[in-house]
Amino acid sequence: MNWTYEILRSSRRTLALEIRDGRLLVRAPRRATQAEIEALLEKHGAWIEKHLQRAEAQRAAAEALAPLTVEELRALAERALQVIPERVRYYAPKIGVTYGRITIRAQRTKWGSCSAQGNLNFNCLLMLAPPEVLDSIVVHELCHRREMNHSERFYAEVLRVFPDYRKWNKWLKENGPLLMQRLPKPEANMP
Repeated sequence: MNWTYEILRSSRRTLALEIRDGRLLVRAPRRATQAEIEALLEKHGAWIEKHLQRAEAQRAAAEALAPLTVEELRALAERALQVIPERVRYYAPKIGVTYGRITIRAQRTKWGSCSAQGNLNFNCLLMLAPPEVLDSIVVHELCHRREMNHSERFYAEVLRVFPDYRKWNKWLKENGPLLMQRLPKPEANMP
């Protein structure tokens, strides 16, 4: 078990592992020793191997998929403009909230957002995910109209309205990077 890893030290109290963009990151308190870090790596070796292999498989799959063309991206955005507002209209009364403008974009890092004014923003790439993933993001963003944070109360509301949220959030964490990698290069004209 000889991995290349990066140590990110901060004022945190515990050690943690993260796989990001195919890299192994060790989040460590400033005072953590190298021996403590190596013990953590040894203890979680199977987890590290599994997730590094998954990241490599996703990278290979992404390379095998052609980036979306500008035309394909525009078609996704047009479809999203038809589908997403309908889902927002469906869930808003269930949560008991109102909302402002709905915007569709092709974003590289976010699936959705909710402004303090109640405007909602969604990524057109959600059209490439299972419908349950789209619903989970719609519910997540609408619940921010009640709680502009990620507190226990916020997630309790999300789960009340969409009990399978964790399942589909996990799907998005595992498969979302593959969808994001299909975006055309930044110099392309995007919707």
